[in-house]
Amino acid sequence: MIINDESRKKSSYILLILNILVVVLVSSNLRSPIISVAPVLGDVSDALQLDNFQVSMLTSIPLFMFATCSVLVSRFSHRFTISRFLMYSLIILSFGLLLRITGSLWTLFAGSLFIGLGICIGNVVTPGYVKSNFPKQIGLMTGIFAVSMNLTAALASGFSVRIGEWTGFGWRGSLGIWLVIAGLGLLVLVLEIIFNKKSTDEKKTAISVSDFNMFKSAQAWNISVFMGLQSLFYYCLVTWLPSLLTDFNMKGDSPGWVLFFIQITMIPIAFCCPIIASKMKDQRIMIVFICTLMFTSTIMFAFLGAQWVYLNAVIIGVSNGLSFSLSILFFSTRTKNSANAIKISGMAQSVGYFIAAFGPPVFGKLHDWDASWKSSFYFLSIAVILMFYFGMKAARNKTVED
Repeated sequence: MIINDESRKKSSYILLILNILVVVLVSSNLRSPIISVAPVLGDVSDALQLDNFQVSMLTSIPLFMFATCSVLVSRFSHRFTISRFLMYSLIILSFGLLLRITGSLWTLFAGSLFIGLGICIGNVVTPGYVKSNFPKQIGLMTGIFAVSMNLTAALASGFSVRIGEWTGFGWRGSLGIWLVIAGLGLLVLVLEIIFNKKSTDEKKTAISVSDFNMFKSAQAWNISVFMGLQSLFYYCLVTWLPSLLTDFNMKGDSPGWVLFFIQITMIPIAFCCPIIASKMKDQRIMIVFICTLMFTSTIMFAFLGAQWVYLNAVIIGVSNGLSFSLSILFFSTRTKNSANAIKISGMAQSVGYFIAAFGPPVFGKLHDWDASWKSSFYFLSIAVILMFYFGMKAARNKTVED
């Protein structure tokens, strides 16, 4: 009996470690394959003769995939265990990463499609995985999720150029290195599925019981639009910040290091925010703080250019760290079960990334009309004002089912 108890404790401990590693490694793959493109856009553009619209589409294609596939992913989630669904997401992502670096314009965009689909599945399903496996530590595990995502995104921002140099493969090395992280994630998921097959079968049943229609919930729409506008702000900056800082006379890999600084600043914020926010009755005070910082950063860029750019990077990092982790937390705290957590995740990321996908092309097109970048940042300022409106509603202590 004692041996059986010790065996169960050992098994539970191993499973807990595997569950945590799944969250860490899956989330590590959800931004870095996209963020790694921005610092080497010039090299990719020169090698494949891309114009500005094609350049912006390297970011927008995955976002359009998030927009078109997130709801479908949430609807098909009942057909697989959560772990198996995450395993499929990393297989698709790995194929896209490999395809993207093979060297032609066609494979570049086709690879971006598969990367978008793989990340889409991970984006939608991971909050349900957290709610299912860590029901009493949602804030903590959402923080770990956000930190892992932002840490690898920071490494992608700061080291993309140098990774290409170290590997000797240029931009292909910069973008292909993320196959290693995807492979590690796959290995851990396979181990988790093998180790706990019975448990994952039970979770499959647990997440297949909700027939709630998210699209009829006003609160679900508030969360979705808030998610989209904060993502629009983020992806406009990570796509165009290296180019605009180059226009503001920053040289070499310095623009990439500004992106790195933004991502590093996001890490402690993204970890602490869900823990603190999960203990609050509502998060409206956070929305006020987030939107004030974002609006300030757009005005600083519009009128100060690269002056105080590292201070501005801190402002952007703090505000985006808060807004992103709060968006993810809403999926768990504004629902009553893991099935609806996956459903709101699917809806919010479908609607949200549809909004966000238009950001980089519009931001870039406004620059074509106004070389000073001011019009581009006025556009972001309007987005922040709308984000404040929907964020204040989403932050109320009200579930999507109410």
